Amino acid sequence: MRTPLLASALLLAGLATASAQTDGARSDGAKPDGGAAATPVPGQPATMADSLRPTFVAQAPDDMVASKLIGSSVVNGANETIGQIADFVLDQKGAVKAWIIGVGGFLGIGSKYVAVDPSVLKLDRTDGKTLQARIDTTKDQLRAAPEYVYLGKEPPKGAAPASPAGEPASKP
Repeated sequence: MRTPLLASALLLAGLATASAQTDGARSDGAKPDGGAAATPVPGQPATMADSLRPTFVAQAPDDMVASKLIGSSVVNGANETIGQIADFVLDQKGAVKAWIIGVGGFLGIGSKYVAVDPSVLKLDRTDGKTLQARIDTTKDQLRAAPEYVYLGKEPPKGAAPASPAGEPASKP
């Protein structure tokens, strides 16, 4: 008993909606306000050209992902930890322009950021899994380097301005 009653109610609701949509239409196709009826325009299917389709890739065993690089230890030739990768700067082509290394401080508090050229930082895996960065310098040399200041942030008072990433610092 419920099924025929439900079917009848749905049929009536559908008919009421259809009649409400056609009440203002006239047999000559003109709108009730006197304007001409709009003619439907066929649409294009929602497909993408082959050149716009995304290309999907899978991670290879020797690939490095940014989430694992940031926070990685930076060691020198004597295998001393002298900092950690805090960030990196990409150019417009997506290539690494500079590595931002956090030096000093404790647990990120009081750290100083310095930008180094990507050619001086070598990335490798220590145990086949853990990423490690190597650079031929000392912790004191990194501390003495000009501080990297993010665009839109002010350098600390009394600090010499650093050159943009990838450019050598000017000598006073």
